[in-house]
Amino acid sequence: MSKQELVVLGQDAAAEGCCPALLATPLDEGQAETLAKVFKALGDPVRLRLLSMIASRAGGEVCVCDLTPAFDLSQPTISHHLKLLKQAGLIDSERRGTWVYYRLLPQTTDHLAAILTRPAGQSRAGIAQPGAVQTGVVEPGTVQQSGAAPEKPAPARGTAPAAAAS
Repeated sequence: MSKQELVVLGQDAAAEGCCPALLATPLDEGQAETLAKVFKALGDPVRLRLLSMIASRAGGEVCVCDLTPAFDLSQPTISHHLKLLKQAGLIDSERRGTWVYYRLLPQTTDHLAAILTRPAGQSRAGIAQPGAVQTGVVEPGTVQQSGAAPEKPAPARGTAPAAAAS
């Protein structure tokens, strides 16, 4: 009979050490630098849309020829954004003839999800409850007073309101 212990995957010390939750353990310098590169790649709206288009594609991959028309950008600019996503480890590519096909690397997005997941049992202090009204979040061009609904700002002195101008 074997005297080895069974290890439940994802619960051993090595697994916990590889990707501590951001909300449970402070990151060391190396982890922070690695994560910053990934978040920087995701910080651009074009790259975020590209990643979403690749990830949501049926079959798991998409040709660059199908990505480029969705943007009002040149093909070299799209290729640059895709290169940055690839360098961040979010996507991979394969050349087939003259076209390049891209696919999501789910282990990277899974890793990000694990890092950003709140540990079980952690209090929800500071996290908005579902259905709660958030204050401080105001649409551009509106003024909000504490406890009041957003209002449009009063017109500047000497100018007529927009509705009366016609």
